[in-house]
Amino acid sequence: MSILIPLTLFIVTILGMEVFAYVVHRWVMHGFGWFLHESHHQARTGFWELNDWYFVLFATPSILLLLGGTSGTWPDWTIWVGAGIAGYGAIYLGFHDIIVHRRLESGYVPRSSYMKRIVQAHRLHHVVGTKHGTVSFGFIYAPKPEVLKAELKRRELAGVRTAGSQNGSGKSARQV
Repeated sequence: MSILIPLTLFIVTILGMEVFAYVVHRWVMHGFGWFLHESHHQARTGFWELNDWYFVLFATPSILLLLGGTSGTWPDWTIWVGAGIAGYGAIYLGFHDIIVHRRLESGYVPRSSYMKRIVQAHRLHHVVGTKHGTVSFGFIYAPKPEVLKAELKRRELAGVRTAGSQNGSGKSARQV
């Protein structure tokens, strides 16, 4: 098999995971799955939060595809799709947990306009501490902050923060 096909599968899977993550974040995590995700919108009391179970849940297909593909039991394409899911997980971990929420201190300061946009969009997502009325559900792509602020204002939620909700860095609004 030419390396072009596996690399294409890998990249398409990462891009597809962004669409999948948006849909799951918006309609599952901020829907019937709020019982786990709510912990992510509250001030963290320790290193782990109930929301971390989503990371475990989403890693499972990647692990299964990689195991099946590398064992020779499943077709080769499963390796590249599994690697794409894992790649998206690594991007998510880096952007979301390390850069935005600072769960591990890296000393990284966003300087590029793209990284500033991603960080600000996710912080605007956390302006609303309930499962309804928030904005920006993606992790690799985010609308411009001006668009998100206008949408929050339209919803009359601009600047609203529920007691104990996070500001996007893992600290409560009172800690900032």
